[in-house]
Amino acid sequence: MTTLPVHPGADAVLDALDPEQREVAANPSGPMCVLAGAGTGKTRAITHRIAYGVLSGVHQPQRVLAVTFTARAAGEMRTRLRDLGVGGVQARTFHAAALRQLHYFWPQAIGGASPEVMPHKASAVAEAASRLRIRVDGPAVRDLASEVEWAKVSMLTPESYAPAATAQRREPPAGLDPTAMSRLLTSYEDVKADRGVIDFEDVLLLTVGILREHEEIARAVRGQYRHFVVDEYQDVNRLQQTLLDLWLGERRDLCVVGDPAQTIYSFTGASPEHLLGFRTRHPDAHVVELVRNYRSTPQVVRLANLVLSGPGGSRRSGSVELRAQRPDGPVPELVVADSDPDEAARAATRIATLIAEGHPASEIAVLFRTNGQSEGIESALAERGIPYLVRGGERFFSRKEVRDAVVLLRGAARSDDGSVPLPDLVRDVLLGAGWSRVAPTSGGASRDRWQSLDALAELSDQLHALEPEARMPAFVAELEQRSAEQNAPTVQGVTLASFHAAKGLEWDTVLLVGCSDGLLPISMADTPEAVEEERRLLYVGVTRARERLVLSYAGARTPGAKATRRPSRFLDGTADVLGEAARSQPRSRKRVKAAGKGPVPLRSTCRVCDGDLATARERTIGRCSSCPPTADEALFETLRAWRLEQAKEADVPAYVVFTDATLTAIAERVPLDTRELSQISGVGPAKLERWGEAVLAVLREFSDD
Repeated sequence: MTTLPVHPGADAVLDALDPEQREVAANPSGPMCVLAGAGTGKTRAITHRIAYGVLSGVHQPQRVLAVTFTARAAGEMRTRLRDLGVGGVQARTFHAAALRQLHYFWPQAIGGASPEVMPHKASAVAEAASRLRIRVDGPAVRDLASEVEWAKVSMLTPESYAPAATAQRREPPAGLDPTAMSRLLTSYEDVKADRGVIDFEDVLLLTVGILREHEEIARAVRGQYRHFVVDEYQDVNRLQQTLLDLWLGERRDLCVVGDPAQTIYSFTGASPEHLLGFRTRHPDAHVVELVRNYRSTPQVVRLANLVLSGPGGSRRSGSVELRAQRPDGPVPELVVADSDPDEAARAATRIATLIAEGHPASEIAVLFRTNGQSEGIESALAERGIPYLVRGGERFFSRKEVRDAVVLLRGAARSDDGSVPLPDLVRDVLLGAGWSRVAPTSGGASRDRWQSLDALAELSDQLHALEPEARMPAFVAELEQRSAEQNAPTVQGVTLASFHAAKGLEWDTVLLVGCSDGLLPISMADTPEAVEEERRLLYVGVTRARERLVLSYAGARTPGAKATRRPSRFLDGTADVLGEAARSQPRSRKRVKAAGKGPVPLRSTCRVCDGDLATARERTIGRCSSCPPTADEALFETLRAWRLEQAKEADVPAYVVFTDATLTAIAERVPLDTRELSQISGVGPAKLERWGEAVLAVLREFSDD
């Protein structure tokens, strides 16, 4: 290999790094595994490693491929490399890199133009279900689309899906059994073939197929890219690892970076085993641990370590113990609210106080386990006139209002004569795109649209401050560059996001709501592995906070109801930080008796509002007719315990008895007889005959609590 001349700034690239980061950057060749804890500067370490390799003459920039999981992360990496004086390095997502190769090599490998990629699966999944006469609603279609993705990234065919799902005790969505899901996978592939399109997973699968079957194409790819860096390696799935292996061939120049403690996407097929087993596959790999946390205060870091280790204080496999580098800050708090509305109101009041004290709304986030928890927080913020945005939707530059506004701004760039200051001119154009100078008082979609356009207005202010002479063409160029790099401007408002959507982000103040058992861990986490992933999810939430961290949970769902919830079991061991309220006390559970043991007493008060129950039906189901049919958490847990007993007796997976979705519906509706039970989705004739009377007996037994 020809050695390139050493750039005089190569050593300077290493100067600003801490000892562990420097160890990563100063060794740009050979296999390397970087175990990077939250907030430890992993992106800094790997971009400096690439820059040092290029500037010192070890790598040619065009021969380096850095792979990330989001377009935003890829854009950030390109920006950092450019700032370090290194251009030409390819930083792309797995899909973007594969799609580029697929377009280029398709004519040679297959012939003709490559097929169009579907932007979304929903319509194809819905049509596939319709062809099989399976009735599904919108949420079910989304769940089925996710299951299709899991099957494909796990490299399963319609024929191999059922045995694999059964072996892994994976429960298909929408009440389907594994065999029915296999049929839907076949139907889905037929729909795509009829439409002449492929999906995003096909991009990887087809690239894998071409590289396997065409050695000359594989050699061309390996000749183009000699050095690989993979970020967030704990989230790699089987399909991505297969593609990476084909890119590499027999070479060894691979640097992977990840944190097993932030593995939270196993439901998509991601596995930390690729990261944890890296030394097995590469015995001579250089392993470096990044442990210095620069993001959070010592108080937040200590709580994060306690959450991850648990009461026993044991270190999880492959995880690192963070060491705080910032000055002291406020002690994290645990707030115990009376009800869900009370919890939302307290969170909104705390946020209003922070904003009044001068804290930017954009530096405050409310995180939750499920998207359904967002509604109450949104209402509480709207009542106080606090702007907010819900994260997790489509990318900023893909939003229709943003695309339409950019078209108008591009037109205005051609007629900009410099007579109007840039921020004023931008706002004049945005008025034509639906923006208003005063924020709308309503929430929902109208506020989301306004905030998107207002972010463009704010961006023009920033450009004008940095470059007072900049005009509309420069502003449009800035937008186009940001769009290419998925570098969205900051939208002013409190961020509402799920724990999953918050990964990779950070704020000065973070409020974690719903920190109770049943939500953390979620009630559907019914295996030790699933529970551990829920622990990691809370760890991710905690480590999003730079300075202030508030955790909360509500004792009851509705105002006035009996407090039956307990704090998350993951807070056990944090009492020294959060106080005695963090100690999780086991709830007493009624012993599930066998069916047919005689009558049991009925409730006299509603389990939701504690009001008097007037009719026989109300006393039987334990809920008055005016209260919504919400699932009683204790009843759901009792049903799960009963299901586990039945599954053990029958020697079948628990979902074969009833799925969690079916148990939730039973706990919500509390059927009185087999007729009502048979109307619940997931209770077919066979299950009704085998377990119907037994589950009704459980409901009758529970009604005296």
